[in-house]
Amino acid sequence: MQSKTNEAALESTIEKHLTGTCLEELREQHVSLNIANERAELYRAGNGYFIGAPEDFNARYAIDELRFWNFLQSTQKDELAKLQKQRDWKLKILERLDRMIKKYGILRLFRKGLDVDDAHFTLLYPLPLASSSKTVKVNFESNQFSSTRQLRYSLTNTGEEIDMVLFINGLPFATMELKNHWTGQNAKVHGQNQYKAKRDINQPLLNFGRCIVHFAVDTDEVYMTTRLNGASTYFLPFNLGQREPIFGKGNPPNPFGHKTSYLWDEILNRNSVANIIQHFVRFDGKDTEPLNKKTLFFPRYHQLDVVRKIIAHASKKGVNQTYLIQHSAGSGKSNSITWAAYQLIETYPESDAIPGSKGISNPLFDSVIVVTDRRLLDKQLRENIKEFSEVKNIVAPAYSSADLKSALETGKKIIITTIQKFPFIVDGIADLSDKRFAVIIDEAHSSQSGTAAGKMNQAMGNTSEANEEDDEKDPQDRILEAMRSRKMRGNASYLAFTATPKNNTLERFGVKQADGKHKPFHLYSMKQAIEEGFILDVLANYTTYKSYYEIEKSIQENPLFDTVKAQKKLRTYVEQNKQTIATKADIILEHFVTKLVNTKKLKGKAKAIVATQSIESAINYYFALKTLVEERGNPFRVAIAFSGMKKIKGIEYTEDSINDFPANLDTAKPADPGYISDKIARYVDMDEYRILVVANKYLTGYDQPKLTAMYVDKKLQGVIAVQALSRLNRSSDKLGKKTEDLFILDFYNTTEDIKKSFDPFYTATSLSKATDINVLHDLKSNLDDVGVYEWSEVEDFVEKYFKGVNAQEISPIIDIAAERFNAALELDDKSKADYKIKAKHFVKIYGQMAFIMPYEVVAWEKLFWFLKFLIPKLIIVDAEKDALDGLLNSVDLSTYGLERVKLNTSIGLDATETEVDPQNPNPRGAHGGDSDKDELDLIIKSFNERWFQGWEATPDEQRAKFVNLAQKMKEHNDFKEKYADNSDVQNRDIAFSKIFDDVMGKQRKNELDLYRLVSQDEGFKIAMQDTIKRMLRI
Repeated sequence: MQSKTNEAALESTIEKHLTGTCLEELREQHVSLNIANERAELYRAGNGYFIGAPEDFNARYAIDELRFWNFLQSTQKDELAKLQKQRDWKLKILERLDRMIKKYGILRLFRKGLDVDDAHFTLLYPLPLASSSKTVKVNFESNQFSSTRQLRYSLTNTGEEIDMVLFINGLPFATMELKNHWTGQNAKVHGQNQYKAKRDINQPLLNFGRCIVHFAVDTDEVYMTTRLNGASTYFLPFNLGQREPIFGKGNPPNPFGHKTSYLWDEILNRNSVANIIQHFVRFDGKDTEPLNKKTLFFPRYHQLDVVRKIIAHASKKGVNQTYLIQHSAGSGKSNSITWAAYQLIETYPESDAIPGSKGISNPLFDSVIVVTDRRLLDKQLRENIKEFSEVKNIVAPAYSSADLKSALETGKKIIITTIQKFPFIVDGIADLSDKRFAVIIDEAHSSQSGTAAGKMNQAMGNTSEANEEDDEKDPQDRILEAMRSRKMRGNASYLAFTATPKNNTLERFGVKQADGKHKPFHLYSMKQAIEEGFILDVLANYTTYKSYYEIEKSIQENPLFDTVKAQKKLRTYVEQNKQTIATKADIILEHFVTKLVNTKKLKGKAKAIVATQSIESAINYYFALKTLVEERGNPFRVAIAFSGMKKIKGIEYTEDSINDFPANLDTAKPADPGYISDKIARYVDMDEYRILVVANKYLTGYDQPKLTAMYVDKKLQGVIAVQALSRLNRSSDKLGKKTEDLFILDFYNTTEDIKKSFDPFYTATSLSKATDINVLHDLKSNLDDVGVYEWSEVEDFVEKYFKGVNAQEISPIIDIAAERFNAALELDDKSKADYKIKAKHFVKIYGQMAFIMPYEVVAWEKLFWFLKFLIPKLIIVDAEKDALDGLLNSVDLSTYGLERVKLNTSIGLDATETEVDPQNPNPRGAHGGDSDKDELDLIIKSFNERWFQGWEATPDEQRAKFVNLAQKMKEHNDFKEKYADNSDVQNRDIAFSKIFDDVMGKQRKNELDLYRLVSQDEGFKIAMQDTIKRMLRI
């Protein structure tokens, strides 16, 4: 007898696992369904499902009537008796059930039950908690789960069948179309197509909200959707993902059966289904909106998996745990966080003996604290909790330790705070040592304010450097710094969600392996997210432009400069120059209008973001783009985002003063679903605004699915590069957004730079080994020997600081040590720089390692706090910096051009697991050795040789050619009428291009090199045309 490899074989495999038997076996044994379902031992042999009969299905009301009435009669006969006196009591119940499902969806009835007259029916007894009574546990066991094969669901085409439908108490929660690869069919194509083209969605069973989820399944893959919509139905993968070293889409081989057996083994067992319905599935939308306007969220596999693993681990291991969840950007972390937050407050310890346990009948955590800078997450948490919890007002904000205490006293279970306020919450956690906390840290986004120590520095008058250094800190570093206090370790667990873990984050939160490596607790890789279509590949269409400059000296002297530093300074100067910005702005707008606006990308809603080097550059770009848009008749608006106030040439600029945001456009209400509280993000979401200019703000943590293009004019590397470019990766099925729609134009970085930044985070990131903390002994010894401080001063400072004395009492202690460093010890500049570098290194290493060390070194702790306040007062004079600033007064920009180096390149990433090294614990010396110095002439020459290689003409020859071309254009017959005197901007541009092409064609023999550049490189041509336009305006 041969193995059965058809669809029926897969059906019977699933059915047998769920019910303990299958139709094929019952036929062979000549056993009827009724007899089989009466066998309690058989019912419990599988996953507790009954076998359903197709004839028991009522297609009009989409219920299994046998199971439905049997469940109500056996569990709630007293409630049923209230209605049975009426002649049409069954019809009354069915009509009321049907009406409520059409209005609210089946999910609400599973959770809240059904009211008919004075009777109330529970339609799903909830999964019991560890603390639940025996009655609750018995009630859950009385639920009747069932599966029915080849179910005839249609009222109009009575022969049409669905392969399998799953029910709870007669109410459907899942349908499945099954395919088998061995028959030449699969779920991705044939299973989905069956739902899209061959199933009547107008039939009750397939109406939106009537059934929670629809699966297309084969032996290799699973796909799911919550809304059937004909050919427009959007299916999502529901797969495990490949294990290392592949880390991609699909499912790994299963030594015990089909690759997709996790669906019926793990997901569809009774406990799992009840847990999903109670704690995961949710509707998104206003209460007042009709059902078909809402969105039904069913968890993706990785979201379900990570939340369940966190809860299971916490129940088993207790408090004082750390979890690093490396989930790709755009993979649904907001939902994962909200699901985890709610379920953690209902997590119970497995035993009284685990850390933090207050008995198995009490929740493990008193409160869950969510640290995020996303305002939308606050709103989303509140809305989700409304659906899951009987008690509604359990979410509250907290921005201080007093807020935290107050929130707990008023019964708040989920407390939301920001990264900026996190240090104060840490103090509150430490003070409330009798309470147990789970702290969920959302991927660190932009943050402006300083740490607690930074604020004390401000109080002592050390504002400039303290703030400057603090602003440079990565948000992950901010979190680690706030957590470094050892006293808070025992009463809190920490869960960090990030797509881009740094080495110190891995070391603090990662799981230590037997070989000493640190790995994430849970991984959903960028590679898997891209391959599954949850996010788009932002590197698939990458174009780089190389800038060409010609710089000339404006002074006769020839001073010496550090070559490398001078080259960087010159490039920054050129790239931020208004002339070059205007040239690039022209290229940006020309591309955006022709490739995105005119082609109506994303149904005419495509947007772009321009990432610039600095706030000043952003402002210059904004005005340049705005002018160009005005010249085109204002087809759309441009917006700008930056923090604070920026003064340029005596004029103060802020977001509010620059942006043109008419109040009449802002019609959204805070109560609206998905309301965007951030003003700029709200306006940019409007169709009128198409381009957003930024420096740093909005390059991380900004979710706008309509973003399709990014124009980069700043250095991007490491984590920031990944987070910034990932602003484009949000998919949008409603807008038809695809990978081929994305476009990145980079004026600054090379494709090799970007690949280097993305590679570590494409699959899995692990830490190769732990940091060697013994270097702290060496650093402290070196610092002690210089004599900047006496140890008694360190102890005096620490004692007073932690007593909370007035800043005036500790300021003199720091000032005395600073005065020794700055003057009394007569240290030379190099020694001062060396000392300050080592002091900073000590603070950084100890601050990140204090909570990992298995022992305490009190002297290190004291020196850490002393140096935190001393460092900002240590003055280093860098004569070279002043000289380099003067360099910019020594040069003029004479020519600027662009050449496209890589066009629409797809950057391939390394799919192997990436190991990052721990932070370098070795103290660095000052300045890193001697530097090469060249005269200004040589620096300018080498700079021009490096950046201006496309045109062989000398600067004088170039100027002459530009003047000659401009003159030839003025002499053209059409110049005056069609260009100079033409008020129609669009026709002017068309005329200019035609005149330019005519003149270049006539000059072709005389200017062959120039003609070749113009004809072969669109960027060079645009830059040249822009230059000539400027000359013609003079």
